[in-house]
Amino acid sequence: MTNTHREVRLAARPTGPVTDDLFEIAEVPVPEPAQGQVLVRNTLMGVAAVMRTLMDEVTSVPMPSFVVGEALNGPAVGEVVAAPGTDLRPGDLVAHRLGWREHSLVDAAQVQRLDPDLLPDPAGYLSQGPTALMGIDRGAEVRPGDTVFVTGAAGGVGSLAGQIAKLRGAARVIGSTGSRQKADRLIKELGYDAVVIRGAGPIEEQLRAAAPEGIDALFDNVGGEQLAAALAVANRGARLAIVGALATQLSDGRRTTTEIDTLSLLSRSITMRGVALYDHLDLIPEWNRMLGQGLRDGSLTFPHARLHGIEEAPRALRELTEGRHLGAVLVEL
Repeated sequence: MTNTHREVRLAARPTGPVTDDLFEIAEVPVPEPAQGQVLVRNTLMGVAAVMRTLMDEVTSVPMPSFVVGEALNGPAVGEVVAAPGTDLRPGDLVAHRLGWREHSLVDAAQVQRLDPDLLPDPAGYLSQGPTALMGIDRGAEVRPGDTVFVTGAAGGVGSLAGQIAKLRGAARVIGSTGSRQKADRLIKELGYDAVVIRGAGPIEEQLRAAAPEGIDALFDNVGGEQLAAALAVANRGARLAIVGALATQLSDGRRTTTEIDTLSLLSRSITMRGVALYDHLDLIPEWNRMLGQGLRDGSLTFPHARLHGIEEAPRALRELTEGRHLGAVLVEL
């Protein structure tokens, strides 16, 4: 093992979109683990839209902001190098949340041992499937025969949420995305029945055409116009799950709001709830088992882009926020 490794630090806070000059790559000594600590050689890390939010000094999400001059953090998978005073052994596959560096020093309590045989590819451990499962099962409570609308359907969460909705018996699943190319892929590759396209006309008009009998469940990653359209088209008794807020997270720091007609919610007995994964962490092992089986029997796919080298991590986050990829965005270290 080398004596140094690289980490990606936040060089400055953004005033607009993510740009490569907001990051710096530093070469630093590989840390030495003390008793109860685990040194991990990271092999894969993931990026997510919330990381753009955490680059701001003040955020509304229940997570600490990144610190200028210090390494960023996020989900990662790797192999144990050393773990004195723990039951982990060199070579064990583990997950943790100190990505954005080639080696991580993590307290043993913050490391999750992974089964290397559960998934065909350990990259699946970095999927956002637990969030997708949470939104479909516990937020929108999707039922057989439902018409389901998934906003942000081409992202790491939405690309899995539509598949899970189908597995739960949804009769029709409609997605939203930003391009015809992605819309075609959602239909051909991921089982969506129809897709509305941001910028191709009023979302509500497109959604009414795609769901002439209304929608029964919403999995909302976006907010804004798409949430308003879903409210307008929702059937009596519809369940609306607010899972993400991309309209705000990717708005360059500008706050976005959605006007809601509460009388309409009342008269149609519509339920709207926000759901966050930190309240549903028990779903993570359930999802991993579900994904492993689904990948092997063909009932699930894990769409993702994989960039190579830690120096590509800033680009990965930038391209994610620009909507360049379908599915999750990972960096192989």
